Amino acid sequence: MKKVTMQQIAEHLGVSKFVVSKALSGKGGVNEATKERVIQAASKLGYFNQKSGYVKNTIQPGPMATNAQGKSVVVLMPNIRYQNKESLYWGRLLEGISRELEKQGLGMIIVTEPNSDNYFNILKPEAILGMIGVGQIATSPLLEVHRIGLPIVLVDHEDPLIPCDTVFANNLDGMARITNYLIGLGHRNLHFLGDLSFSRSFRDRWTGFRSMLEENGLTPQPSDDPMLWLDGIDTGSYSEKLLNWMQLRKKTKTMPSALVCANDEIAMSVCDLLNELGFSVPTEVSVSGFDNIDVASQKAPSITTVNVPKEDLGQRAVKRLLDRIADPGSPKEKIMLSVDIVYRNSTSGNVEKQASKNMG
Repeated sequence: MKKVTMQQIAEHLGVSKFVVSKALSGKGGVNEATKERVIQAASKLGYFNQKSGYVKNTIQPGPMATNAQGKSVVVLMPNIRYQNKESLYWGRLLEGISRELEKQGLGMIIVTEPNSDNYFNILKPEAILGMIGVGQIATSPLLEVHRIGLPIVLVDHEDPLIPCDTVFANNLDGMARITNYLIGLGHRNLHFLGDLSFSRSFRDRWTGFRSMLEENGLTPQPSDDPMLWLDGIDTGSYSEKLLNWMQLRKKTKTMPSALVCANDEIAMSVCDLLNELGFSVPTEVSVSGFDNIDVASQKAPSITTVNVPKEDLGQRAVKRLLDRIADPGSPKEKIMLSVDIVYRNSTSGNVEKQASKNMG
């Protein structure tokens, strides 16, 4: 394969080689829009598939007992306001990472502000084994980590431009199974609620929902449906938009018999709003969630959901990172952990009564 050079990238974009070099070096001096154009072009042309596309790896492979003493793993969590130890989802995942690192005798450094160039300069690369990225992360900080030669494992996220190992729960399969369960209860009018721009997991959950409806001869909502783009998932600011949608559905007597939510937080909000509008859950509308956060079982009614092994995701990411360090030339892996349905009280099969009430 012919080597892709910075000059070729520059010619492809109509910029100077100097601009390309600056953008790919992570040294600053190039605005974010230009940097993103360069990264996209470099990926398209195959620049990052070459070993020369990055700085030589500063981590030397070998037995962990020899190389890991006194070293730490960076955990990159950009959305620290919500992805933190108090979070019912991310906190458990972080706990899994912390527990496994402690078991391996390694330290943990949490980085929460990756927006500035060379944010790793504040650390000592020789004291860092690698990085675990948690949740949605922009390409630029990942490129900076790759540039200095640190191995990366991403949890609940993947970047098409940065080849690395990833760890996911099997979101597609889990959502397909809970959707199939609802269809088995007799539901034929099901609606998905979430934000497809929020995370890769949400997009996979939508795919699982849609595929199961199609498999059963049912028509899913169109991709421009406003309930697929609920802004403010982390903050709950989507509630007003959701309430307006429900009020219209009530007025037109078109409320679906089952509302399939992208996570438990949405499902609990949906139950509150349905109750506010006079709908009984699950007698009139069934509601399902995803993630199995602790409070989902305490809700009245308790939320039927999909259990995501949150701590196991974190532990598996650490193990995969150590395997990558020990064998840097091995193929990249996308690891999927199995999930299970948790059957609770927010769903039922009383569909004939639901249809009569909701459709008028």
